[in-house]
Amino acid sequence: MTLERVDEQYRGLTYPWGRLEHPGDEPFEVAPGVWWLRFTMPGPLNHINLWLLEDGDGWTIVDTCLNLDSAKAQWENLFNGFMAGKPVNRVICTHMHPDHIGLAGWLCERFDCDLYMTQAEFLSGSLIMSYTGEQAPPPAISFYHRTGFSEDQLANYRQRFGSFGQYATPLPHHYQRLTDRQTLSIGDRYWQVVTGQGHSPDHACLYCPALQLVIAGDQILPRITPNVSVFPTEPDGNPLEDWLASSTRLLGMLPEDLLVLPAHQSPFTGVRVRLNQIIESHRLALANLYDLLMTPKLLQECFTSLFSRDIGDGEIQMATGETVAHLNYLLHRGNIKRRINADDRYEYQSDPEARYIDAE
Repeated sequence: MTLERVDEQYRGLTYPWGRLEHPGDEPFEVAPGVWWLRFTMPGPLNHINLWLLEDGDGWTIVDTCLNLDSAKAQWENLFNGFMAGKPVNRVICTHMHPDHIGLAGWLCERFDCDLYMTQAEFLSGSLIMSYTGEQAPPPAISFYHRTGFSEDQLANYRQRFGSFGQYATPLPHHYQRLTDRQTLSIGDRYWQVVTGQGHSPDHACLYCPALQLVIAGDQILPRITPNVSVFPTEPDGNPLEDWLASSTRLLGMLPEDLLVLPAHQSPFTGVRVRLNQIIESHRLALANLYDLLMTPKLLQECFTSLFSRDIGDGEIQMATGETVAHLNYLLHRGNIKRRINADDRYEYQSDPEARYIDAE
């Protein structure tokens, strides 16, 4: 598959092969020995980018797609075609979300190879998969009730709870742990693991200085903001603090001229521009939220500060998680207060003497 080099400029970023182009069913070489795959998925994102790395006599796979018959069929075509029957030496998953680990167990079993993940991602993924078939626990129902879920929305949550395992094959019983700043040799090239937190517990990016690229997973996306959410398992968590700290750290580590290979949308250059854009968008949202809360608000009344569209039932869980993440950030910093009202709902109000400062 050949894509034309166009270096499209869009909102401060450069897309070497265009911001809307992708390789279809055939791999495309974005750098020597690094191949871009595009797999389709259901849902609003509708796709995931996966990466094949030439690795001696075989291949390293980075991320795997959901456990879908169509994805397995696409992999089978690659095994018998483009990959020329060469073995998969290892599978690396950037993080534990099902579109990334969905077929990791299947691939590792098929090729008798190891799975590489950070510990927090492997254990979190294993834990959530263990919920398959279970009923939603009372603390989770209480959490979503307090955030404003209707009875119908709670019933839908109960119905969908424990469905993670439907989208992922069981993970192997052992794995190889990835850690921040760890180095790997893939295809006789030096790669460094760089981790970030907030979108998931300990997301691994893969940086290759010689090729001037980073496989970024969901940590750095070009046109959508990586979801940063609070979940019922840690209702008072502060993942936005982690995400902002990680992004600031990546700003100081990654050179501006890197080719960024994201899990969604298209490869681009301008990593520092993009990180600053996302950081600034969160800071602006926090400032707007603080101002909105000068009068008490229920959680769902805060959606207008964060989202430019109406939130439907299909988006309510993700929108709620992201809104709680912003509210918890302000709560942890003492900018706002939270109480549980007479209807057993969260109610938030700013402290006028603790103004949120939007600054570097």
